[in-house]
Amino acid sequence: MFSSDDLIEAAKRESGLTSFGGDSYREGLEILVASLRDEANLTPVGENFLKGRLLNRLVSRLQIEEWYTGCPETEEVPITAPLFGLGLPRTGSTALSFLLAQDPDIRYLRMWEALRPFPPPSTVAGSDPRLTAPNDWALPAVTKHVPMDATGPMADMEILALDFKTVSYYGSARMPTYTDWLRDADLTSAYLYQRRTLKMLQWGEPPRPWRLKMPAHMLWLDYLINAFPDARFVMTHRDPTDVMLSVCSMIAEMQSAFTAEVDLLEIGRSNLLQWTTGIQRVMNYRDEFGDARFYDIDFRAMRADPIGEIKRLYAWLGEPVSPEFDRRMRDWWTQNSANREPRGSSDPIPFGLDLDEIRASFAEYVRRAERWTDHSRSLTK
Repeated sequence: MFSSDDLIEAAKRESGLTSFGGDSYREGLEILVASLRDEANLTPVGENFLKGRLLNRLVSRLQIEEWYTGCPETEEVPITAPLFGLGLPRTGSTALSFLLAQDPDIRYLRMWEALRPFPPPSTVAGSDPRLTAPNDWALPAVTKHVPMDATGPMADMEILALDFKTVSYYGSARMPTYTDWLRDADLTSAYLYQRRTLKMLQWGEPPRPWRLKMPAHMLWLDYLINAFPDARFVMTHRDPTDVMLSVCSMIAEMQSAFTAEVDLLEIGRSNLLQWTTGIQRVMNYRDEFGDARFYDIDFRAMRADPIGEIKRLYAWLGEPVSPEFDRRMRDWWTQNSANREPRGSSDPIPFGLDLDEIRASFAEYVRRAERWTDHSRSLTK
């Protein structure tokens, strides 16, 4: 099994670079590697896959720091009022991000650049070779559950992975020590490094507002807003019993590709704790600071009238929906309608979950979500 020091030295050799821009990444990397070694029960395929992913993040960080050394003025590039998608997973947030990506006047995090952020796309002449590079996210266990393509939007977890404080690896292996540490970790440095990376990615491009997303942003709102003080949020909502069964089944299927034995009880425990914690933190934030930063979308409203829901979101943002944006959204929704995942019927018992316990755990959230989404739900009745 590889060590964190092995990975760091390998990244330096591969890149020919030495500066990681500080050592904020070390704690997360060391806890993650130890958790993989002691708890994950990785197969050779899983070990090789994760070693490559971790090495990729270290090399990318070295390259980003080298860019800033040669072009320090990148720090002055503004990022204004980014919109972050968050909420429980499996609530339509990926489809939402693909619809938003159809707006030619915004900037989103594309999969090919999230996995290989260096160099800034504007500096590459002709077709960018990253577009056709091997995509280690296009795995059957992933693509059957969510829409995905190289030029489509990618969740922010791969950028937060540059500081090794991310949910990116949870779908690959059992790692309770890392997952429990991460839930209460200080993500100040991770979000500041996300901002640093986004500035590099948009270098040389016309200024456009960012549309970003990751359900787990709920867990670390204070750190996110510290890095992006004018951030706004679109929050998606769905029945938590559907959410928990869907996400647990998906993670179990993903982990089965890389681990010798999938711990279903751990998946159930960890997800129930993770997502009740995230929801509670959002409710606490909204109790203290109000709802002004948030636009809420009900899963049923999104399915019934996706284009209308985006138009209502844009009205809230105070931005127009251009004819081209409207057309591209309709085309994408039509083209992908046949590929949308049918409603699952997972059994909660193997995950140690009880539907009544889930309902009780999320009861206050469900009550609030009914109020938060009343503007859209009423249109589906």
